[in-house]
Amino acid sequence: MVEVQQGPGARSLPADALEQLRRQAVAAVGSGLSQTRVARMFGVSRKAVGSWVRAYESGGESTLRPRPRGRRAGEQLVLSAAQQGRVVDVLAAGPPDAAGLPWLVWTRKAVAELVARECGVVLSGTTIDKYLLRWELIGRDGMFSRRPGCPGTLLVTCTHPRSPTGSRALHALVAVSGRGTLQFLVAAAPFTGVAEFRRRLRMQCGREVRLVPHDWPTAHPALLDDGQDVVLPA
Repeated sequence: MVEVQQGPGARSLPADALEQLRRQAVAAVGSGLSQTRVARMFGVSRKAVGSWVRAYESGGESTLRPRPRGRRAGEQLVLSAAQQGRVVDVLAAGPPDAAGLPWLVWTRKAVAELVARECGVVLSGTTIDKYLLRWELIGRDGMFSRRPGCPGTLLVTCTHPRSPTGSRALHALVAVSGRGTLQFLVAAAPFTGVAEFRRRLRMQCGREVRLVPHDWPTAHPALLDDGQDVVLPA
């Protein structure tokens, strides 16, 4: 009979120890012990012992070697928390031109170039949106499905993004065009108005723009007071 000792749960073991546990458990069952008793002796579930035995019987010893474990939620992100924090810090430090990039307001392309420069990673526009959503810079309220129909008209809202490495909320002015173009500014301090944002939008778009507030926070009505061509919805 195989001599065994009760061990820790399989999930807590490194790969080599887990393989050894599986071999011992299969050997113990092969010596005549019931799967239930073996499971109790090794501190694992009977279901686990049964799956090891079936795998061994069908595929031999190679099936007892653990496969690479899947990543936990969040670990599959391309950018680490530290990298995300660095990117958000640059966004909050000022507009793209202040960071040495050829834009006056942040866009998906500008953020992608920033990520490539700071982190050495190339991200698609879709992936950029996922990070902006993760940072709470854009919301899930359907802003992109309610695009304005008139040329030069942009939906604008105020959000409070968060850095993955910081607890305090930042401040963002976000505009979306009829074609789904995303443009925004981020700041560590609250904005005092939308006039500068609108000026930068006009220069970057090369034409006059009208801003239509969308889901505007009731706590920030004064931001709209200085905005020429800010159209309040009926």
